[in-house]
Amino acid sequence: MAVPKKRTSKSKSRSRKANWKRKAYLQSKLALSLAKSVLTGKSNSFVVKTKLSAENSSSDDI
Repeated sequence: MAVPKKRTSKSKSRSRKANWKRKAYLQSKLALSLAKSVLTGKSNSFVVKTKLSAENSSSDDI
């Protein structure tokens, strides 16, 4: 198993953690924004089925 040769400095490890957390924050921000736009109906980049018609929801067609 690979073992690091020397200890990683606190600043380097904190910098990596901050970068990782920032990426997660930006992804969550995008997901929340997309969810809000879908709920309001103003979404241009996301297709959502709003209602199923009576013909498509019957179990005989499956």
